Amino acid sequence: MKSHIFGPVPSRRLGRSLGVDLVPFKTCSFDCLYCQLGCTTCKTVERKEWVPLENVLPQLENKLSCKPDYITLSGSGEPTLFSRLDELIARIKKMTDVPVAVLTNGSLLWNEEVQRQLAEADLVMPSLDAGDPATFQLVNRPHESLQFEKVLAGLISFRRRFRGRYWLEALLIDGVTTTKAELAAIAECVARIKPDRLLLGTVTRPPTEACAVAVPSQRLAELAAAFSPPGEILPDLPEPSLASRGEASREDVLALLARRPCTVEDIVAGLGIHRVEAIKRIESLEADGRIEALSGREQPVYRPVGYLLS
Repeated sequence: MKSHIFGPVPSRRLGRSLGVDLVPFKTCSFDCLYCQLGCTTCKTVERKEWVPLENVLPQLENKLSCKPDYITLSGSGEPTLFSRLDELIARIKKMTDVPVAVLTNGSLLWNEEVQRQLAEADLVMPSLDAGDPATFQLVNRPHESLQFEKVLAGLISFRRRFRGRYWLEALLIDGVTTTKAELAAIAECVARIKPDRLLLGTVTRPPTEACAVAVPSQRLAELAAAFSPPGEILPDLPEPSLASRGEASREDVLALLARRPCTVEDIVAGLGIHRVEAIKRIESLEADGRIEALSGREQPVYRPVGYLLS
């Protein structure tokens, strides 16, 4: 049976985040320029039970011993496409007191049913990557049924309804969304949404399209002040401990890489294993042709060959 649980993933926002993957690989309502997972292969707004809920829950329960900081509905596609979110969140809360976070592109927050189903989440973190229709089409490449104003209205209306923590994430692309006009447009949208926090980031892993270029860190810090509330720059991941804290199989490492390309240090921090063990697993998977290293970066980033789990 395919695993729908991955990690814990080292998250700059959520600490050690135990991921729950609710849709098949690259099933999403967007096809973003910057996505670390590659091009969307199933662009859709159809909501259904993409994976069996009764398979997800026991897998999750078996992983709770890793003591994550958050259980995060995210993964390799858009989680709000899963039609039984409310049942899933309710049953997680009966299982554990670990808070539930939902990482979403925000594209379906205009939907009353989606809003209702997310009501009991502890944290919802949608994205806003553009401030006008043209840039929205350029950066997010949405499903044909999604218009910018509709998505923006959903971000605003859900904020008014939701009683949990609401953090908005804006990912900036150098030369695309860092112009004076585009920054002003995004800032105006943020002011209308009124999130509890605005997390400002940029491209950190190899993107789908080469034109998605990272904003230099100093420039990103300068841009943060243009927003209200002021943007918070996502911190670097904490230095991982080299003390051995557990074990992870090759399949654990592969499952993590299938949802998020990682460096050795990411694997160490996420799975709580010694660096030597992480390197052994990587070398073994590379030798078998199951993963590949993306070069041209300060540290190699690893991902599955063909980006599919066997």
